[in-house]
Amino acid sequence: MGADSAEGLHCLADLERAAAAILPTAVREFVAGGSGAEVTLDANRAALDRIFVVPRVLRDVSRCATGTTLLGRPARLPLAVAPVAYQRLVHPEGELAAARAAKAAGVPFTVSTLSSVPVERLTAVGGSVWFQLYWLREPGRSLDLVRRAEDAGAEAIMLTVDVPWMGRRLRDMRNRFALPDHVRAVHLAAGPTAAHRPPAASGASGAASALAAHTEATFSPTLTWSSVAALRERTRLPLVLKGVLAAEDSRRAVECGVDAVVVSNHGGRQLDGALPSVDALPEVVAASAGGCEILLDSGVRNGTDMLRALALGASGVLVGRPALWGLAVGGEDGVRRVLGLLADEFRDALGLAGCADVAAARELRTVRRDG
Repeated sequence: MGADSAEGLHCLADLERAAAAILPTAVREFVAGGSGAEVTLDANRAALDRIFVVPRVLRDVSRCATGTTLLGRPARLPLAVAPVAYQRLVHPEGELAAARAAKAAGVPFTVSTLSSVPVERLTAVGGSVWFQLYWLREPGRSLDLVRRAEDAGAEAIMLTVDVPWMGRRLRDMRNRFALPDHVRAVHLAAGPTAAHRPPAASGASGAASALAAHTEATFSPTLTWSSVAALRERTRLPLVLKGVLAAEDSRRAVECGVDAVVVSNHGGRQLDGALPSVDALPEVVAASAGGCEILLDSGVRNGTDMLRALALGASGVLVGRPALWGLAVGGEDGVRRVLGLLADEFRDALGLAGCADVAAARELRTVRRDG
């Protein structure tokens, strides 16, 4: 993405609009949509905007350091790129371009089980790579994926715990969304699957999108805490649970030896009516009692959101959809633009809040304003 193509892209909302103008309708709605009436999707953003930070003054902010550690490793920002499936839907290079951009930005990139590029190619980029795991109906296959990620050089395993099956995503159902033949989940299948076949227009077989039918047949609804304990025993890597909203679950995660939890409602794509992630964050932080790192996901769209998350006790945030917007608009350069904007906005927010570094941001007070 050159200077001319970056003209007018001053915030992530600008990139979202630019991506919407490029992507085919069905793909655009697959990326943008949530489940059900999209109440939780909309509430994530509204909840973040209800959090106000109380800035400090008369502090030396001539140098604002944005660096931190995530899962024990240095990162230039308190941010990781979230796992997002099938990125070749929006750009021919897909996850490969996004991983290169994350490396350039100095932040971790999370590879999805449903990635359209193999984990080995993504770790070969040389950045910090985490591997996201869906628990499969054949547990042995799940553990095989963990071993594969370890062998490839992944630095963490992120187990998604809020998808026993895919939520009812009405936009995909109405669009009869299915994968094109050139895009597939390379960690799961060698060729086209049910995810590539449009569902019937009516009747019981048309009740779900092709992707929903495929994931229901592939993912296990029997994932439990015993599965987490077994996974903890089988991997030497840091273990992250993504999809935690309840304080009780955060406490249990610490007891299981989990290294981090991601406070997330899957970007409003699973249970519609689930609590906005930022509203769940304070109780999850308190319940963990410092026993693991806490990351915030779902609705983060600017540097002020990152500051809010830190002030509420998070170690950092995950960003998903914005990476796809950048990928659609400009491939690797587009994702670099997204991460660069977030870096600039976060540094600006730090300084204006009177914080010279990430540690100071965690000491800020917040006020929630409803209405």
